[in-house]
Amino acid sequence: MEPRLNFVTLVVADLGRARSFYVDGLGWPAAFTGDDVVMIHVGTKLVLSLWTEDGARAEIGDVTRGGTLPFTLAHNVASPAEVDTALATALAAGATVHDAQQREWGGYSGYFTDPDGFRWEVAFNPHPIGGVTIP
Repeated sequence: MEPRLNFVTLVVADLGRARSFYVDGLGWPAAFTGDDVVMIHVGTKLVLSLWTEDGARAEIGDVTRGGTLPFTLAHNVASPAEVDTALATALAAGATVHDAQQREWGGYSGYFTDPDGFRWEVAFNPHPIGGVTIP
């Protein structure tokens, strides 16, 4: 099997609030909107899928939410200035923002948390892997 990821699904408490944050606040256009789901293209062949709890349960089975989730999502950009701009956009959209800083590994990154508690890293990575993660 080829190594590939096509969808990242987040189960949200309030689909309207999540749509407002990602689509209206961050400016990411919705590719599809249904009663229980909003899908947003976030890469060449990658979709962020926001599901209601009931819709997710019907589609994938039991879901549990709450607490600090043990993973982050990442949004890589081409410069430290773009990190700061993206974090400011997230703050204006209603996110909780953790300011960016220079990292020991040589990059510059900060974090924001969306209204459902999902944590996003916004990073400039000067290493070769950074070049393949920026469209």
